[in-house]
Amino acid sequence: MKSLKLDHQLAEAVIAGTKTSTWRLFDDKDLSVGDQVALIDKVDPTTPSSWVTIGTAIIDEVLEKPLGKITAADMAGHEAFVSREAMLGTYRHYYGERVTWDTPVKILHFRFTPNPSAVRRAPPIEKVVVYADGGSRGNPGPSASGYVVYDEQGTVLARRGVYLGVTTNNQAEYTALKLALETAKAMGAREVHVYMDSLLVINQMNGIFKVKNRDLWPIHDSLKQLSAAFKQISFTQVPRELNKPADTAVNRALDAQQDVDLMSTPRPDAAISRS
Repeated sequence: MKSLKLDHQLAEAVIAGTKTSTWRLFDDKDLSVGDQVALIDKVDPTTPSSWVTIGTAIIDEVLEKPLGKITAADMAGHEAFVSREAMLGTYRHYYGERVTWDTPVKILHFRFTPNPSAVRRAPPIEKVVVYADGGSRGNPGPSASGYVVYDEQGTVLARRGVYLGVTTNNQAEYTALKLALETAKAMGAREVHVYMDSLLVINQMNGIFKVKNRDLWPIHDSLKQLSAAFKQISFTQVPRELNKPADTAVNRALDAQQDVDLMSTPRPDAAISRS
């Protein structure tokens, strides 16, 4: 099995679920979709005896592009940089001056399975802040849900984008909220503050608007039951520009599925629907 060695901080991020991708420049391991990779935590980089295998990553998506064309969406699931210059400087630190804006970067997205004997169970999180969003290209059309969960200090605890297939925009937004609250519950959170740019979902969850769409009744009812599991929960509507992290997760999930669709053979009678 191939392996990747991680600095301790990055290994902790993988365990926490906030790091779900890694970038490779000059990929000597030739990693590709379907590879199973052992992830090793270099607890003390100078002491190999302290290194431990924290689990296995299964690569489920690979994207390659020049370093200079990396976008904010590509950063999902990856550690952030304070600036583009800092990003270039970081990789020059590891690989030398041969790294330029034209250097190809292999972006590897993976699913992580922890090694129970090596991963400590994180203590429950008392209070979390959730940003959630959903989108449909067509309404109904190809849809995705996305959410980001933060602790009180603003540290990302979880980030996820999920392709849903063909649904409506409202169904995608409700699903995003459901997924986010399920994640918060699994973390042991007792207090949750939800922010979405959907006025409809927020006002329906606050009881201001009635749920007139029968298709939304089941998920709305399940969300009311799920909300009751928390000691305190609030729902606040925010402008779209303040919900960018969740929106990015939505679009990234949609774009990834679009890439898959483009590789399939189209039907002779296939038509493009625009709305």
